[in-house]
Amino acid sequence: MRLSPGIRDVEPYPFEELDRRKREALDAGRDLIDFGVGDPRDETPAFIRDALIDAILPASSYPRAAGLPELRAAIVAWVHRRFGATLDPATDVIPTLGSKEPIFGLAQAALDPDEGRDLVVVTAPGYTIPERGARFFGGDVVRLPLVAPDFLPDLGGIDAGTWDRTAILWLNYPNNPTGAIAPLGFLAHAARLARNHDFLLALDEAYTELWFDAEPPASGLQLGDLENVVVLNTLSKRSNMTGYRSGFMAGDPRLIAAAKALRPSAGVTPQEFVQRASVAAWNDEAHVAEQRERYAAKRALFMEVFRSADVEIAGSVAGMYLWVAVPGGRPSAKWGLELLERGIVVAPGSYFGPEGEGYVRMAMVPTLDDCRRAVGILAQVLSEPAVSA
Repeated sequence: MRLSPGIRDVEPYPFEELDRRKREALDAGRDLIDFGVGDPRDETPAFIRDALIDAILPASSYPRAAGLPELRAAIVAWVHRRFGATLDPATDVIPTLGSKEPIFGLAQAALDPDEGRDLVVVTAPGYTIPERGARFFGGDVVRLPLVAPDFLPDLGGIDAGTWDRTAILWLNYPNNPTGAIAPLGFLAHAARLARNHDFLLALDEAYTELWFDAEPPASGLQLGDLENVVVLNTLSKRSNMTGYRSGFMAGDPRLIAAAKALRPSAGVTPQEFVQRASVAAWNDEAHVAEQRERYAAKRALFMEVFRSADVEIAGSVAGMYLWVAVPGGRPSAKWGLELLERGIVVAPGSYFGPEGEGYVRMAMVPTLDDCRRAVGILAQVLSEPAVSA
């Protein structure tokens, strides 16, 4: 049978190769400590699990396209508490199945080649899903490099003609994989560009609730004017709920209305019992503060062992990742394999685009005890003479 170009041209997801190598190592009997994928191992808080259980009814029904009013109200209340921003739960927000699916699908809503809007602008190294979604739906992609120390793209380096072809500009702060943050003034500048050139500024903010030494990260929700702006957030990292698939999209009411109109034809919101568990999660901050403390304790361990060995940690001021410079000039994939042989799984920087070469990403998701074990292994590895490429 014939397949669409979008399906035919899908490239393998880089983490599938990492999964293959992990399986080989496990089959060979190795004990692995896995820092490769940002999937938290800490428990989902008990009160969230209890809320989900309590919401399972004897009979089920399709969830509403717009999501439960209680969930939209809980999201809007959290946004106000956290960012001081006021949203209308009826027009400005819609619950989503996490953030990955809407990030992939947003290009379908914004690309309009017939009107000359055929570009999606992404940052690199970066989460690959915005680019994959753009190409799947027939768009072209412009990659803006993120360079140390601030890992902010040079928006001034893009000419007006390119902006006028742009359908979406994707920004992700706190950033995956670099752990960098963006000042509110930078986000405001990007929003002005979006309004001036009539494209969509899409802000992936999955890691806003994880920070360390600095002030809490800024959010596009603090901009006040959300015309031509959409913000995506999720409970996956904030509340250790990756498997629940629960997040939200908030911003320009025109886009939210379009999403509500499309959803009955294309899918549904999360299951109602997940939505009710999500209400409990958005309404509580104590468990988030405890999670930040756990990540801070893990981060302190790794910062000490890498700095003692004069290994550079770039960015890494927020989020759940460490962006670690590869010692000895080796390719990132090569060092990743060397660490895998010693029982530590990391993600080579090249998995996030060629701009990520020279680094590995460590997702600080294993338990604190496993992180302590990993630090002991790393201290031994880093004390050995580096083998150059």
